[in-house]
Amino acid sequence: MTNREKLEELIVDILLIDEEEFSLDLKRDDVATWDSMAVVSVAVGCHETFGYHFSPEEATSINQVSDIVKILETQGIHFDN
Repeated sequence: MTNREKLEELIVDILLIDEEEFSLDLKRDDVATWDSMAVVSVAVGCHETFGYHFSPEEATSINQVSDIVKILETQGIHFDN
């Protein structure tokens, strides 16, 4: 499973969206279930899945899925297709 697939599975499960709705451009404002609890769940899920613990500032700065990718890529976690 690629890192993109892992992230997709994580986001789909947490935000309770269909796989077809997932994209790296998916924005927090476009998903009703992306609330403060979802932010915490994404941070915990990324720690469990990718081994990186988001700082509180990083977690609260996430406004779309691509923000997660950018943060993880700074830690050497790649999302090449």
